[in-house]
Amino acid sequence: MVLFSIGWGLGQTSWTQPAGEPLTVSLIQGNIDQNIKWQPEAVRATLDLYLRLTLASKSRLIVLPETALPVFNVDVPHDYFDILTRHARDIGGDILLGVPEYVGGSTPRFYNSVMSYGSSPTQLYRKYHLVPFGDYFPRWFFITWVMNTLDIPMADFSRGEPLQNPLAVAGQRVAVNICYEDVFGEEIIRQLPEATLLANFTNDAWWGDSIASAQHLQMSQMRSQETGRYMLRATNTGVTAIIDDHGRIQEQAPEFVSISIQGTAQGYSGSTPFIFWGNWAFLVIAAGMIAISLVKLPRSHDT
Repeated sequence: MVLFSIGWGLGQTSWTQPAGEPLTVSLIQGNIDQNIKWQPEAVRATLDLYLRLTLASKSRLIVLPETALPVFNVDVPHDYFDILTRHARDIGGDILLGVPEYVGGSTPRFYNSVMSYGSSPTQLYRKYHLVPFGDYFPRWFFITWVMNTLDIPMADFSRGEPLQNPLAVAGQRVAVNICYEDVFGEEIIRQLPEATLLANFTNDAWWGDSIASAQHLQMSQMRSQETGRYMLRATNTGVTAIIDDHGRIQEQAPEFVSISIQGTAQGYSGSTPFIFWGNWAFLVIAAGMIAISLVKLPRSHDT
């Protein structure tokens, strides 16, 4: 009862304050089937789809999902990014899109990245919390030998830095998180309180027509509540949504359709208790409850 009362009471307080004017946003859902997403013959159609949906949007911030472009950034047709940049500048805004990043050198590296194009200088975020057997393979002898033998591109992403700055785009500072990074609240707050918006880029097509996408949406809603920030979710197959600073869904796209949803997002500044304490408050409470349960109380004896 005490814990529920405290939670309800904290939820009635506005911990953050609006920062700047409301921002028009477009979230693009390509709905590219996972079975063809990485097929070479499907690349051109995928690029054309995202280009068409992007050019049709007039919002100041346009967001495309994780690995929306299924080729390395260096292999994207040269004029593709130029077209996106010109469009964003024409409308006085910016585009954020997911694309695998190739960094050459004596030891080439690959990153699961989000890049910005438009009125602001080009910036990027590299995924830090990688998915085992999805983004990378653990360095176990047998698996390492198999992967080295197969030599599959983009099967072993490098890890981004744990501390990365929010992306300064469209007059806001956006804390980017990719895929299931939004599950880990204490990692999200690394970019706070500097960030005014949160943005999740994901591809939940792996889970098919299951409840997993809806569960992932709920996790994003929790991050909004914890931080007092809007969350913009751009996904491949769903659930694409605009979530307000209280975790309420403002706009939501139907799953498994190619669509662009439009809406507004308000940037926020300030710190919530979770931004300040992280998980420590909950760990202290849990430790206290355990300690209380271990205390041996004196027994009363009937005389």
